[in-house]
Amino acid sequence: MKRVGIIALLHESNTFLHEPTTLAHFQANLLVTGEHVLQAFRGTPHEVGGFLQALEEDSHTQPVGIFAARAMPYGTITHDCWTQLMQLLISNLQQAGPLDGLLVAPHGATVAENAADADGHWLQLVRQHVGPDLPIIGTLDLHANVSTQMAENCDALFGYRTNPHLDQLARGLEAGRCLLHTLKTGIRPAMKLLQLPMCINIERQATAEPQGQLLWQEADRLQSQPGMLSVSCLYGFPYSDVQEMGASVIAVAQQDHALALHTASEMASFWWKHRSEFLGKLVSVESGITLAQNARQQDPTKPVGLLEMGDNVGGGSPGDGTWIAHGWLQFANGPCLAVLADPEAVRLAVAAGIGARLQMNVGGRIDPRRHGPPLRDHWTVINITDGRFSESEPRHGGYSKFNQGTTAVLQGDSGLTVVATTLRVAPLSLQQILSQNLRPADFSAIILKGVHAPVAAYAPACSQLIRINTTGVTTADLTELIFQQRRRPLFPWENPTDWQASS
Repeated sequence: MKRVGIIALLHESNTFLHEPTTLAHFQANLLVTGEHVLQAFRGTPHEVGGFLQALEEDSHTQPVGIFAARAMPYGTITHDCWTQLMQLLISNLQQAGPLDGLLVAPHGATVAENAADADGHWLQLVRQHVGPDLPIIGTLDLHANVSTQMAENCDALFGYRTNPHLDQLARGLEAGRCLLHTLKTGIRPAMKLLQLPMCINIERQATAEPQGQLLWQEADRLQSQPGMLSVSCLYGFPYSDVQEMGASVIAVAQQDHALALHTASEMASFWWKHRSEFLGKLVSVESGITLAQNARQQDPTKPVGLLEMGDNVGGGSPGDGTWIAHGWLQFANGPCLAVLADPEAVRLAVAAGIGARLQMNVGGRIDPRRHGPPLRDHWTVINITDGRFSESEPRHGGYSKFNQGTTAVLQGDSGLTVVATTLRVAPLSLQQILSQNLRPADFSAIILKGVHAPVAAYAPACSQLIRINTTGVTTADLTELIFQQRRRPLFPWENPTDWQASS
């Protein structure tokens, strides 16, 4: 019986947010070891669910849960938190007993105060513990800022191919089956990483839009070559100010290192040639609301989804930004719905009770200069719930169960309705609204704190989704952010026209 260990450490770290990520953030989301790892992911559409499905298809393989930690995207992980996570990971790896292989799920854009390349750091620790001969195969988020340290400590890495991320199960299956083949044949895959001098604007990272389709059609063509296993285009996460921030390509061949290198070079060259197609459009609040009103006139039966790019919870923002809400009240008419993380507003609403009327500020608490001032209004408390809900369909991130903490639905005299939550939760599921006894069709617009993550859930309920740029720690206008660690030259800040992919 072959014993395969499973490790996952998933956090997207926004270094421009001053609020840090602590151990409490992981404990509130997921922090499990041993058999609890298998219980947490078995039967889910997550990549670790794919690992388990692949291993359990083989009667001669035993999955061994070691460590899994996940927190909602937020600020840099603190020194103490990272130290404790590493101690827990390594101690459970030591206790796992002899292993024949490892399946790993790093995010690829994790940053700690004491480990700028946090994913590379923990993968190196694992490699040092198990030695050079044990195969380590894993997955990466599409937004990974891939470092040489990550690649050097794994035999193969398979990146997500969709944004919204709806293929995590498939990538986990792919990685799991690759490891099974390695264990059966003794042949280890060949992998090549190429970093491009290019940062992809978050606004242009949708894989189903024309620029994405063009890229992935070429990736599919190259992947179909005899001897190739995978071609991954990693878009990068522009809100981690680290040296490896930016786009990269990973090519995995069955065993031919020259083929992997040549394929990675071809893919990188193609992407570089089309780099201008990945520049953002940067629609302003006023322009976006004008577009929304036009869309509403064409189809008054559904709301318009307004994607607030500067307060993208899935990118680590506070989730209490108010720029679009203020803009709607200034430039538009009709009922508007927003979900805002505001524990203080929830506390006051709970104390007052359902049916109570309160004059208070909502939202705009953490950094009003960046994300917008509070919304001052007379509010009626129309519902209070525990904030827990489930999603049965595959959604971005592979989540199926959600907990946004005690939640209060507040109806403002201005026409704005706010779902005030205790915990930040990205708008990955329409159940975030439906579970509060709210119907999308009752609103002219819904403000969504995301860029691509909400699309799978909200596109069917909205007549149109409009990406609106706002200031904030996840703004699509990267000139607003001060980078200190990024590579130079790096497009679009610089344009090294003579760059060529090595082959």
